[in-house]
Amino acid sequence: MLTKRSVATTAEGDDIYLITLTQGPYSAEILSLGANLKTLKTPDRRGEIRDIVLGFDNPLDNLTSTTYFGQVVGRFANRIAKATFSLEGKTYTLDTNDGKNNLHSGSSNWGWRNWLVETFDWNGDPGVVLSLFSPSGEGGFPHSVTCTVSYVLKSNGDLRIDYEATASGPTPINLTNHSYFNLGGAGSGTILGHEVQLACDRYLEVDSALIPTGKILDVQGTAFDFTKRKSIGRDIEQAGGYDHCFILSRSSEKLVEFASVYEPDSGRTMKISTTMPAVQMYSGNFLKAKEIGKGKVAYPKHGGVCFETQYYPDSPNHSEFPSCIFSKERSFKHTTVFSFGCK
Repeated sequence: MLTKRSVATTAEGDDIYLITLTQGPYSAEILSLGANLKTLKTPDRRGEIRDIVLGFDNPLDNLTSTTYFGQVVGRFANRIAKATFSLEGKTYTLDTNDGKNNLHSGSSNWGWRNWLVETFDWNGDPGVVLSLFSPSGEGGFPHSVTCTVSYVLKSNGDLRIDYEATASGPTPINLTNHSYFNLGGAGSGTILGHEVQLACDRYLEVDSALIPTGKILDVQGTAFDFTKRKSIGRDIEQAGGYDHCFILSRSSEKLVEFASVYEPDSGRTMKISTTMPAVQMYSGNFLKAKEIGKGKVAYPKHGGVCFETQYYPDSPNHSEFPSCIFSKERSFKHTTVFSFGCK
């Protein structure tokens, strides 16, 4: 089942749409504002259906928050050191919104844009495709980009997100969904008891500002070793909180399952597959009960965990990292799938 309705308007008077995709006990709500995954409802082992992503009741609250709840962030997700990079002999300067660095493209972040919306049916599965155009120079980035993001809810509860972007010339592109998951239910407490396993044998070393140093380290014997299932909270103090890029042990143009998450109280499980080379796991370190979310609940520190599939942070400044430069000849085309169950 699929519905679409206007729930608010932008400052320019444009409708902000809420699209609801439903398959049996599973449902997802997507906002045109930020191509935002506002709500995701799944059943637990007792059949109780709860929303498992953090967010706001009022869509406009997203415009005054820097939590990025549920947004598709771009044109470049994550951090760019000193808010500058060089490309083809020219230096580009971006917004500084994270100390001296650029985070999630600063004020030009696509998560604050109102996207165009078109709903569709894919072999009986409800879906929505959202699109936008980013002009050359927006946020300091070179060349224009046309982007689409599609959400499809499968009959088994899988939520599939397809990203496509085409640039008029060479430019960095790094798109991801910034949903915060709490499999116990949004607002139910922290995610420290969630058990996680990642097929990621390396991670990026970062400095005190969370900027990659360029070193790629082995996770074995460190707080970043999730190759065997463990709770997020077990080594989180040793790690200083998780906000790190984990590199998939095996990456492919085809979907690779790399993450398994289990919440013991509800029994909910989540598995994640992607065509991206890495994932930023963020344990909600900067949530401090200041953000009043859905149902007027204040989200505490570690109230949600993000699994942001993406290219490496600060890639434009590291030629040794997988290239995030896309152009007319090389389009950005990636998929991430979230799969849900119980045990």
